[in-house]
Amino acid sequence: MAEPRRNPMEIFAEEAPSEAEAFNGLIRAVAGGKGLDDRTRQLLYIAMRASQGDAAAVAAHAPMAKAAGASREELRDAILMTLMVCGIRGVVACLGPALSAWEAA
Repeated sequence: MAEPRRNPMEIFAEEAPSEAEAFNGLIRAVAGGKGLDDRTRQLLYIAMRASQGDAAAVAAHAPMAKAAGASREELRDAILMTLMVCGIRGVVACLGPALSAWEAA
């Protein structure tokens, strides 16, 4: 039987705790900026990760976007925006998992 897939960030923290903490500090500093509200920040992050085809990150952040007030349509549109820059790859990899995660949240 296959081992359940572990969260890559948990593995990073276990294997390289100092580096993981430094990275998490950077994330906290960037996320703590005052220029964007959390809803917008989550939608931007989702679009950037979708542009790279990172379905796992997009699905992980979809519930966070929902909790921050993003609608299903805003989530969908953030992912579809990547078509103009990156083509279809991110949309086909990320749209389904993102909407499923948003609906389950």
